Amino acid sequence: MNWWGKLLGGTFGYMLGGPLGAILGVVLGHTFDRGFSGTLNFNPGANTEQVQTAFFTTTFLVMGHLAKADGRVSENEIKAAQFIMDQMQLDADQKKVAIGLFNEGKETEFDLDAVIGQFKRECGRRRNLEQMFLEILIATAMADGELDALEKEILLKICRKLGFSRIAFERLVSMIQAHQHSSRGAGQEPRFKSIEDAYAMLGVDSTISDSEVKKTYRKLMSQHHPDKLVARGLPEEMIKIATEKTQEIKAAFEQIKKERGMK
Repeated sequence: MNWWGKLLGGTFGYMLGGPLGAILGVVLGHTFDRGFSGTLNFNPGANTEQVQTAFFTTTFLVMGHLAKADGRVSENEIKAAQFIMDQMQLDADQKKVAIGLFNEGKETEFDLDAVIGQFKRECGRRRNLEQMFLEILIATAMADGELDALEKEILLKICRKLGFSRIAFERLVSMIQAHQHSSRGAGQEPRFKSIEDAYAMLGVDSTISDSEVKKTYRKLMSQHHPDKLVARGLPEEMIKIATEKTQEIKAAFEQIKKERGMK
C-alpha cells in the first residue's frame, strides 16, 4: 500500500499540493489529529504514488459532490459509496478519510473546476485511468437505477474538462446500464440478460463486423487490465473494481461470440 503508507508516514514529497492537497490535509488533520498543516508538499513530475493519492482523493470528493447535486444525499448514493469502499477493502483509517473526503465534496463551496483541473494535471496522459475514474463516478451516480439531470450535467462537465466527448460519455453510461442488468452466481462468470446488453457492455452496435467486435474487445481488455491501471496510478485497493470490469467485458464478448457463431 505504497501511497497510503507514504501519506501517513509523512513523506509528503510524494503527495499533493493545490486544492487536492489542501482538502486532503484538512481531512487528515480532522481524522488523525496530527497537526497537518492543511496543504501537502508538491513534488513536480507526478510519480505513481502521487497519482494514486490524487485518484483516491478526487474520486471520493466528487462522489460527495454528485450525491448532493439534487440537494439531498439519498440512501442509495450512500450505499453506493460504501460499496466502493467495501470493494476496495479499505481499513478503518482509510474509510474515515474516504468519508471525510465525501463530506468535503458535499460542501457548498466545493470547487469542482479546480479539483478536476488538478486531477487532469496529475494524470497527465493516463487516458485509461481517467476513463476508469469516470466509470466509477457514473456507476455511483446511477446507483438508484437512473441518472438525473443535475448529475448528468455535472458528469458531462467533468467529461469536457477531461477531454471526453458526449458520445464517449453516453457509451460509458450504456456500459454501466449493461452492468446493472448483468447477473453473477456464486463462483460464476457474469451473464447479461440480453444480447443488446452484451453489445452495450462493449460499447458497440450489433451491426458491426466480427473483426470489429474482436478489435473492440481486445482494446477494452487492454484499457481495463488491472496491473496496467495500477502501474499508471490506480490505487492498489481498486484493483478488484478493474478485475470485475475485465470479467464483465470478457463475458459480454463470449456471449456475443456464441450468438454470432464466431470462432
